[in-house]
Parts: sequence; C-alpha cells; structure tokens
Amino acid sequence: MENYIGPQEIIEKKRQYIMPCLSHFYEKPPELVRGFMQYLFDHTGKKYLDCFAGVSVINCGHCNPEITDKLCEQIQTLQHVCNIYLTEKFVRLAERLAAVTPGNLKKSFFCSTGTEANEGALLLASIYTKSNEYLALRGGLHGRTKLAMNLTGIGMWRTDPHPVGGIHFAPNPYCYRCPLEKKYPSCDLACANAVEDIIKTATSGRPAAFIAETVQGNAGIVVPPKGYFKRLKEILVAYGALLIIDEVQTGFARTGKMFAIEHYGVAPDIMSMAKALGNGVPISAFIATAEIADVYTKPGASTLGGNPVSSTAGLAVLDYIESHKLMKNAEERGRQLMDGLRELAVRHEVMGDVRGLGLMVGTEFIRSDGSPYPELLDDVLERMKDRGFLIGKNGLSRNVMAFQPPLVVTRQDVNEILNALEDVLKEKDV
Repeated sequence: MENYIGPQEIIEKKRQYIMPCLSHFYEKPPELVRGFMQYLFDHTGKKYLDCFAGVSVINCGHCNPEITDKLCEQIQTLQHVCNIYLTEKFVRLAERLAAVTPGNLKKSFFCSTGTEANEGALLLASIYTKSNEYLALRGGLHGRTKLAMNLTGIGMWRTDPHPVGGIHFAPNPYCYRCPLEKKYPSCDLACANAVEDIIKTATSGRPAAFIAETVQGNAGIVVPPKGYFKRLKEILVAYGALLIIDEVQTGFARTGKMFAIEHYGVAPDIMSMAKALGNGVPISAFIATAEIADVYTKPGASTLGGNPVSSTAGLAVLDYIESHKLMKNAEERGRQLMDGLRELAVRHEVMGDVRGLGLMVGTEFIRSDGSPYPELLDDVLERMKDRGFLIGKNGLSRNVMAFQPPLVVTRQDVNEILNALEDVLKEKDV
C-alpha cells in the first residue's frame, strides 16, 4: 500500500495553502485515492458506493475502461494544440451534440467549465437580442464568474460584494415549499405566470434571456411541475426573450433522458452543458440554434475548450451512454430509489419530501413542525459514510439528501442504499 498522508494532514495543508472558501463534507472525512465504476476507495482500502458522482460528473463510472483507454491513446497521440488549428474530434463532437440535443440546437462553442459555458450562453443571448437584462430563478446556481454568480439565486453562493444590475429573479417552481404559498395544480402555474409580471414591471420590457436549470440541483433537487417550461416559453416568446437551459448537472442521461428538458417537451434557444460530458475530463459547451449562433462573429476562443483529449472524452461518453443504455438504467434505478425512499418516508417522518427525475433524487429532512433539519441530515450522512455510502447534500437550508450516483448503479446497489439508510434512521430513532 502506498504511503498516503491521510485526512488530517490534507486538512492541515488545505488550511495553509487553499483559500478558505473551499470546505469539505463530513466531520471525519476519508482520503479518497482510487475509483472504479460506481465505487470509491479510501487510503485504508475501505470501499464506498458513490451516490453523488462528483456532483453529477461521473455518469459513466469512475475510471471506466471503455473511456479511459480511448483517453490514454489520445494523450499519447495528440494532447493539445488549441482550436485555432484544425483537428477532427471537436467537430465530430459538435456534430454528435447537434444530433442528441432537443429542437433545432445545432452550433456549439466548447470551453472547460459549466460556469464558462453559462457565461458564454448569456453573452450570446445579449449579442442576439441587443439587450443586457436577464431573468433567473430564485434557488438557481449558474457559476462563480461575475455574471453567472449574479444570476445565482442562492445567498451562500453570491460572494460578489458589488452585484450586477439588470438582473431580476422569479419565484422558483418549488412545489413542496411554494414561495407563493399555493398548491399544484390549482395554482395554475402561478410561479411561471409571475415571470410576465416581472418583465412588465421590473425590466425594459425586452430582456435578453431567462436562464434556468431544468432541475435545480443546489436548491435541493427542485423539480418543476409539468407544464412549467411550456408556460414559461410562451411568455418569453411574447417579449422577444430567449430561453437558456442550464443542463450542467442534469445532462447526459442523468434524468432518464439525454437532457432533462426533454421531459417537458420544450426546446431551448440556447443550452449549456458540462460535468458528465467529460466523465471527469474538464469540458463544457453551449449550443444554440444556427440563427442565434451565427450572430457570434467577433473572434472568440477557449484555449483548452474542445481540445483533442476532452473531445475524445465527450465522444466516448456519448458512445457509452448509448451502447450501455444508461438512460434506461437511470430511469429504472431512479424509480426504484424514489419508490424505496417514499416507503421509508412513511415510517420515518423526518423525511418530509421525496422528489426527482431519473437518478437525480432528493429527500428533505424536516423537524416535526416541517422546518428544515440540517443537523440531523449531517449526522445521517456521517453514519452512511461509515457504512460505506457517500451521499450528497444540498438545499437552501442544506437539509436535502441528494442522490446523484453514477448511472451504472445496479438494482442491488439501490437496495443496499435503502437498507443502510433505514438502519441508520432506526439507530437514530427518528
């Protein structure tokens, strides 16, 4: 066994050399040193079932041989030249993305992170509409650069002390804790209708775009009700505004479809993607209809975006998703997981809501009065980690247990997650 420095030494080096904005999960975190498909291993050799996939990155599994073999071959052949030179794989990847994305999305711009993709999508919308006003959702998270951060509707992620103007937030479609205190479906999609009032009263009447995650990950796996995006698109079209859909967390089979917006029968004008496109290799993109994309004529490039290695990763990911039917597995295992969690929620009232699409599933931990219970969740996550399950957390109050595992998980894996969670809840007597 190699001589690893161990968790405490890593924490001390983080304290000395890493900016304090970066925290970590767990009171007693492991040092992770190896991964294979749905599993991770720490420095002691302990095995964990990964239920978070690096926040929806490792959809095809850790160190997947079918992907890493292609990456190794590419690295030994041509690693990087930048796209000011002609290489083949980035145009092949763009062609594949045009084929698998919804509607008439056709032309891509490759970059390295989800933040960069969102920033580029917003820029493109502004160039096309000649407007610099934007709308976004409360609870949304779009990145850490200036504009993307200011379009983020979660206070803990809005570090910028000098906010950008011309940004307006709409109530998010969070049915469990409706910000308008209504109930679906009798609400008649009031949260979507509110967007028109915001455009009329708070903007010039011609905003550039509305940006939204199809499913809000950091807000707590908030899944909009059916009809939400259709109503939203109708309003935006009436005011000449574009719909930008952020699929950074939800893309590439995560929700049982290649992209989550397909569940809603709506085609965005621009869409951003990242994370799972590279299965751990940094790559992102924004894609638009040809009409919109073709206004972007001034010079633009991303030094590492779509280089030969990251493009190889993207092509290999798409091949693996299709050949191994990951969309079908995400749908089936997601249904199994949600059904099991809902059964647990009947016996354990601390689980206040279970929601999700495919293998993007959240359950809220609540007190008896319905208020968020993040302290209990932290303890449950710690105990699940000790049992060999690494599960995420999110939500505005950090009280939502988040399941976003690699899409290669099996029926047995899901049963083991559910059995372990019930044992922990019984231990806690909640």
